Amino acid sequence: MFPGMGRINPKQMVQMMRQMGIKTEELEAERVIFELKGKKLVIENPNVTAMDIQGQKTYTVMGTAKEESKGFPEEDIEMVAEQANVSKEKAKKALEKNDGDIAAAIASLKK
Repeated sequence: MFPGMGRINPKQMVQMMRQMGIKTEELEAERVIFELKGKKLVIENPNVTAMDIQGQKTYTVMGTAKEESKGFPEEDIEMVAEQANVSKEKAKKALEKNDGDIAAAIASLKK
């Protein structure tokens, strides 16, 4: 419900918005990523609504965000480190040199 609007049925709200020229569309997104300085917010299986108001699109994203550091996912770094039997720092550098290719990073460390 919207604040100050009382208890309006969601279907009535959509109808009122259409009358005002506002179009809404539910998007079937699997993942939404917000890239911030130094970190990423990742929302898996979000509810995403696109709202078109006079040609200007606004997106609303709802879901639980998981914070990740920018760069490579921690799981990838750990996998390379374990498979190549090296430190996480060496694994991260190998991923950087191999553009994130896990197999190539492991292979380069096992030489």
